[in-house]
Order: sequence, then C-alpha cells, then structure tokens
Amino acid sequence: MTPLPPTLLTLLRTLESAGHSAYAVGGCVRDLLRHAAPQDYDVTTSALPEETLRLFPRAVATGLRHGTVTVRIDGDNYEVTTFRTEGHYADHRHPDAVRFAATVEEDLARRDFTVNAMALSAEGRLIDPFGGREDLQKGILRCVGDADTRFSEDALRIMRCLRFAARLGFTVAEDTEKAMRRRRDDLRFIAPERLHQEMTGLLLGDHACDVLLRYPAIPAVFLPEILPCVGFPQRIPRHRYDVWGHIAHAVAAAPKTEVLRWAMLLHDLGKPPCCTEDDDGRTHFYGHMEVSAAIARQRLTALRFDKATLARIVTLVSVHDKPFPLTDSGVCRLLHAMGPEAASQLIAVKRADAAAKVPDPQRVQELDEAERLLQAVLASGRPWQVSHLAVTGTDLTALGLQGPAVGETLRTLLDKVMDGALPNEKAALLDAALHMKRAVLS
Repeated sequence: MTPLPPTLLTLLRTLESAGHSAYAVGGCVRDLLRHAAPQDYDVTTSALPEETLRLFPRAVATGLRHGTVTVRIDGDNYEVTTFRTEGHYADHRHPDAVRFAATVEEDLARRDFTVNAMALSAEGRLIDPFGGREDLQKGILRCVGDADTRFSEDALRIMRCLRFAARLGFTVAEDTEKAMRRRRDDLRFIAPERLHQEMTGLLLGDHACDVLLRYPAIPAVFLPEILPCVGFPQRIPRHRYDVWGHIAHAVAAAPKTEVLRWAMLLHDLGKPPCCTEDDDGRTHFYGHMEVSAAIARQRLTALRFDKATLARIVTLVSVHDKPFPLTDSGVCRLLHAMGPEAASQLIAVKRADAAAKVPDPQRVQELDEAERLLQAVLASGRPWQVSHLAVTGTDLTALGLQGPAVGETLRTLLDKVMDGALPNEKAALLDAALHMKRAVLS
C-alpha cells in the first residue's frame, strides 16, 4: 500500500500525542489500497473542533456545524472532522442535525459505500467494520447498511455510485442496485450543479459505456430524452446499435473531455421524434441535428453549464452529421464559422460517431484527410478571418469608404481570399476594394 504523506503523518501523530484517535478516512484509503494516488486526504478524529484548532494554530474553522476544521501543514491542506453521526435528511441531501460520536466505527457507519467506509491509522492499522477491503478486492460497490436508507438520506449517492462504477469498472451489489433504481426519482431534489458534476464524472470514466447501457433510467430523471432512445431501432446499413446503444458507444469512443463526451451523449437524442421509415423499411432521421441541439441547449441550461461550454457543445451537436469540407476554401470557411479548437473538436466528434457504427475504413480515411487538411491550412497562414487580411479598415477609409461599407467590403474581400479568387496581398486587395467602390457608385 502507498505510504501516507509525511505532512499527514505529522497531523495524525499530533492528534494522537494529545490523547485523541485520528485516522485517514474515506476515498483516500480506498485509493491507497488500490495502489492509486489519492486526489486528497480527509481525516476523522475523536478531537472536537475546538481541540483541533488549539493543536494547530494555522487551522481554519471551515465547517464547525459539521465538526470540520481545515489544517494546513507545509503547504498541504487537510479537512479534519470529528467523529459524527447524522440525523434525518429532510431534503434528501443534507442531514438536519449532526451529533458527535465516540468511536470511528460510528463515524464509518454513516458513510455511503463500504469501499469508502474504511479508516487508516498513522501506523497503518486498517479499520474496516463493513468489509470494504473485500468488496474493493472483488470490485463491488455496496452501500453501508441498508441501501434504501443510504439513498433516501442523500439521493446524490445514486449518481456517485454510477460515477464510481464508470471510473473503477466495479459492479454494483444486487441490493444496492435495486435500491438505486427504486430511489432514482429522488434525484429531482438534488441541485442541478451537483447532477452536472456527477454526470460529467460518469461520462469521463473508462467504463462509461457499460454504465450508460445498464442504467439509462437513472440519468433519464434529469435527461428524459434518454428513455425514448433505449431500444429505438436504426434500420440503416451503417448502424449496428439502437439509438441508445450508439450513443453509449460514441461517448466511450470520444476523447475524455467534458465538451466532447457531453456532445456525444446529446448528439442523437433528437432521433426518435424525427424518425421516418421508407418503403424498404429503412429508418431516416431528417432534422435530428437541429432537434438534438435544441434538447442539448435546454438540458445543459437546466444543469447550469457555463455559457461558453454550453455554446460549444450545442454547436458541435448541431453540425455533427454535416460533411466536413475537404478543400482549402471549405476548411477556411469552417474556421471562419467555428475557430480552430471547435473545428478540431468536430473531427473528434465525427470520429467517435463513426467508431460507434459498422466499421468503415473509407470513413476513417476521410477523417484522417480532414485532420491533415485542417492542420495544413492552419500551418499555411491562409486567412480565415478579417484580421488576417493584408488590409485594414483604416486602409479602406483612405480609399474613401465610410461607415458600414468598410466592414462589408472587408468581409467580401475575405470571401474572395478564402475562395482563392484573390491573393492576400495589400495591393491586390486595395485594387479589388476600389473596383467594388466604383461599382456601387456607377
């Protein structure tokens, strides 16, 4: 097992020297047992918050209501919380009351899953009253105690369970899975920002596809367009999955970024309402990009996405099935419309979409060519926005152009340069601008 950081050992031993029990607890212990680097370390102790504050003069009272103090040692921050038990959760998220407990076992009993209900002393002694280590070795997510109680206390634990399953590749114990399905509607009580955060964590997991395929009804509580996609057929030669199966595999095929994985989750949710069938029994989904983009905008807004991320995802969804231009002028126009980052992301979206269909080597070659062409245009310095032109508005004003005519002329010049009808040279552009001015006046 990976050793505890020196500053954490100092913290634990300081508390122990003062007569208190103290342990690293929760997710950090789980990760240490997996030989993975914890993202952070939490500490639980028998010391009351006031006692912790006396022992560590630089500590800050960050959550006294819940017994939490933040201790800083040589640049490392640790949340130190007194052993506690929790009362009723009226809002399905936060305990109405907290009572300090006498033992670490009482504290561990309030936690969500057995793999997160272990504590570790400075000497390496593991406190594991609920079989967390065994579940960890078997790859099982199991609630501590009664699963219905755990999820009714805090419904967000349902999404946390899915996130852990997607990240760790663990299976969910039968009783925990049944309770999770029974209590899923309680997610309606959870703040949208927290649903956004946990769903993103799920999507970024290595095992996101498996989780999405097994549990579509759970995220459907806040993304209701998912359920019509489950089992919805795609009778098209290039497709091998139903709509939801395609979406889940496309998510897994996308690079692990929030923008790209959310784009793939949302890109085809508009297919069921757009479906038509021809005389040969083939399904068609005309207009599904626009419908999916509208769904994406509505759901991402409800989940409190920031404006820039929302706009980028909606843009990618709205054009994901349009042909990528395979000419220099076409790439320039795409860059003008989207910018380099979004254009590169669009290729990634198209690759993920293709990977979730019947294998098509020709399609892969087309996307390779699109990637090559995009990079070549960017490297060439070929203009794709007005600021790249060899003339400026000041140059056109000197020709006698005024007001809106300046901007209109610059945009026309850019169109001609992007199409290859004009070189991006000052003399040629000024001459073209002068001809355009004379044509308007004649």
